[in-house]
Amino acid sequence: MRADAPVRSLVLWFPDWPVTALTRDGSLPEPLDAALPIAVMEHNAVVACSASARAEGVRRGQRRRDAQARCPRLTVVAADPVRDHRVFAPIVAGIEERAPGVQIVRAGLCALRARGPARYYGGEAEAAHVLLGTLRDLGLEGTRAGIADGPFTAEQAARVGATPTEPVFLVPSGGAAGFLAPLPIASLEDPELAGLLARLGVQTLGDFAAMEADRVRERFGERGIRLHALSAGRDSRAVEPRVPPPELHREVVFEPPLEIADQVAFGMRMAADAFIANLGALDLVCTELRVELTGERGEHSERVWLHPGSFDAASVVDRVRWQLGEDAGKLGGGGSEGGLRSGVARVRIAPAAVDAASHHAPAIFGAGTDERVHHALSRVQAMLGHRGVLTPAIGGGRWLAERQVLVPWGDRVVVDKERARPWPGSLPDPLPGTVFAEPVPVEVSAETGAAVGVDRRGRVTGAPTVLTEGGRRRDIEAWAGPWPVIERGWDAARSRHAHRFQIVDADQTAWLLVCENDRWSAEARYD
Repeated sequence: MRADAPVRSLVLWFPDWPVTALTRDGSLPEPLDAALPIAVMEHNAVVACSASARAEGVRRGQRRRDAQARCPRLTVVAADPVRDHRVFAPIVAGIEERAPGVQIVRAGLCALRARGPARYYGGEAEAAHVLLGTLRDLGLEGTRAGIADGPFTAEQAARVGATPTEPVFLVPSGGAAGFLAPLPIASLEDPELAGLLARLGVQTLGDFAAMEADRVRERFGERGIRLHALSAGRDSRAVEPRVPPPELHREVVFEPPLEIADQVAFGMRMAADAFIANLGALDLVCTELRVELTGERGEHSERVWLHPGSFDAASVVDRVRWQLGEDAGKLGGGGSEGGLRSGVARVRIAPAAVDAASHHAPAIFGAGTDERVHHALSRVQAMLGHRGVLTPAIGGGRWLAERQVLVPWGDRVVVDKERARPWPGSLPDPLPGTVFAEPVPVEVSAETGAAVGVDRRGRVTGAPTVLTEGGRRRDIEAWAGPWPVIERGWDAARSRHAHRFQIVDADQTAWLLVCENDRWSAEARYD
């Protein structure tokens, strides 16, 4: 047998996989119904569509306007290769349980060497039927299988030869050239070459295979020679099985379910040790940890935890305990919305992000200042809890108190109000040194002793001369303002209309004051 002879291959084809992936994507808040007319678009053209959309005239390659003209109620979704591969990965894992050695050609198309499964299941067609049965158990209908010499011919057998009623099509050994001959030249999926050959009068793969190889090489180069060999059924490519990713996650099932957070944390110690040891065997460390909790009644809690360095076994157990504490101090006592309301039946830990262990190795000459601070704060956090150690960050907003964001040690800074956005009415730099968490009530009066206010036109009713703060009278030497701060004027319940002032008292202390509804408060102090 020649070294470059085609290898008997078995190809599984999932028609319109982008649509199937969209309807099976569990990350969507409301997955789409597969019965709806759906079209997946890329570069404003249809790359896949559902059966109901196809019944109304939608086809691959149509422009968006043409597709919507054929089907006005068409649901249009942008193509997402990441989603396609993410949903396809567990399907491939299910196939590998029946026949290992799967090569993912692309999302929705995979190939295997036919020899092994055929020997085990008693024949090539029998092996294909077993795999299709496995896919039906996974909820996938309409999958087609092709068996032939070489992955290319097997793919064409699955696409052209197999039908919904006969989902397996087998091309006998040595019959690849005859099977491929009547297929259109577009089957090579090379639009540039197909268009040129069509203009030369070459319409089928058989016509292309009949051309002399030397003439093909002169005109089209090595790329043309490779496609010429495929057209003649001489596919020398071998199926290259993927290497399954290592199982880095760990899962613990509690029977009976546990209701005390400390009991769950204790039960996770061995799993956490094994989790960290498996990563270490691959010279990896976990920098982001995904913790999934499942309750006795089916509730689900999932969160990704970050670490300022890398996780060890103790910090993994701490994150499990903290997540349980956030859901409910004692499970079964009424958890928070979206958390657990019953005992914990299962805990799953998995790395959401890993890094090379060499990047986290200790320094040659001992720990530096930053590393010592990290270890000290991590120990304190382990004793006090997730929010026991907070680090400050700056967010957006108009009021100074809401711009102060406290983030648990090691977590990524996530703010509701982005600092980069424009905030009309916000205080410009330089900002005060002391910002009061709660505004401090004060009184501002004029020289006559009357309280100072701001009228509807934004004018002060009198010159501020005295500031009374905490019972202490302070003479005002200089002042500036008012500057209006108007928020949510359309919402009567949450609207705010206030005015800011800057004053300097006799002790040369500068204050930032706010007058709202004729009431004064100190927002901050310039130290």
